[in-house]
Amino acid sequence: MKKTLQQHLASDGTPKRILSLDGGGIRGALTLGYLKKIETILQEKYGKDYLLCDHFDLIGGTSTGSIIAAALAVGKTVDEIKTLYMELGGKIFGKKRSFWRPWETVKYLKAEYDYKALEDSLRQEFGDTTLGSDQLKTGLCIVAKRADTNSVWPLINHPNGRFYDSADGKNKDIKLWQAIRASSAAPTYFAPQMIDVGDGQRAAFVDGGVSMANNPALILLMVATLNGFPFHWPLSEDKITLVSVGTGYNVFKKHVAEIEKAWVKTWASTVPDMLMQDASWQNQIILQWLSNSPIAHYIDMEIGSLRDDYVAGKPMLKYLRYNFPITVNELNNLGFGKKFTEKDVESLIEMSNAHNREELYKIGEKAAKEKVKEEHFVLKALK
Repeated sequence: MKKTLQQHLASDGTPKRILSLDGGGIRGALTLGYLKKIETILQEKYGKDYLLCDHFDLIGGTSTGSIIAAALAVGKTVDEIKTLYMELGGKIFGKKRSFWRPWETVKYLKAEYDYKALEDSLRQEFGDTTLGSDQLKTGLCIVAKRADTNSVWPLINHPNGRFYDSADGKNKDIKLWQAIRASSAAPTYFAPQMIDVGDGQRAAFVDGGVSMANNPALILLMVATLNGFPFHWPLSEDKITLVSVGTGYNVFKKHVAEIEKAWVKTWASTVPDMLMQDASWQNQIILQWLSNSPIAHYIDMEIGSLRDDYVAGKPMLKYLRYNFPITVNELNNLGFGKKFTEKDVESLIEMSNAHNREELYKIGEKAAKEKVKEEHFVLKALK
């Protein structure tokens, strides 16, 4: 059942599987709860040594999703990544800079958290492994945003990529930790990441979530199938399966009076989340429009779930989207044996609350128990 990297990447007409992981700060712990269930289903079917990097031919992520994606691509189990993630989350978001310390004031004005803790942890975990390393066991795509050109960069490990090893770029030499750090450099949280992208050119990267690709599912499908990218995988329901996992999301329910009285500062803190959610839902609408999803989400009263509403009259891929609405009702329905409140919801939604990481993992685990089904992964088209 195990494939070589070349077999994963090959455009040979065999069915291909893509795993897409959202950004969301410390809420990536919730993603791991879903991934644990998927891994368990696959191991019960194919054996205990079967890993997600064996099953998926392309694994990609944005921001916190890029950390998990890279760890999966080098062959780590979900339990191993959970251990890493819990330790990493405490270090990264454990302590904000102090505005009142003169020696930190200038740095604080650039970013709230010290990026050194993130860099040190990523260096320790991934060492000198590069995007071109043979330590990567499957296709990998790390989505970052190049701030100096305002362009989204899908950093991939396919040797035929235009920027992999050519006069246009030497992405194969980019250290994995640098690529992850670039994808995770959320403005206000961390300072931008500078990377030499070849020919002596320095590029400034910020979090890939500062784009339409915080949910990177659609861009991963484009990377896998468009002519401009090197994969060239056939686009059809029996050839492409796309599994997309979120980090949980907030459900807006403001009173009109709150909006009417909102101040500039209120909008400044609310707009980024609104835009990220809009981008994610737009991804979801397009992918449900293209696909035959057995778990299609209800979008709204006009378009419903787009079931049987295919772009070309037939489904072009199989699509599975797992995400959890972080609301009081949904949390209390999970059966934790405790009463969640609106205050708990506010705390869980905040992407830098590291003390929530264990609880977020358990939320993902419980949600996955209900939503992730064996038949999603062991149908004939996936064997």
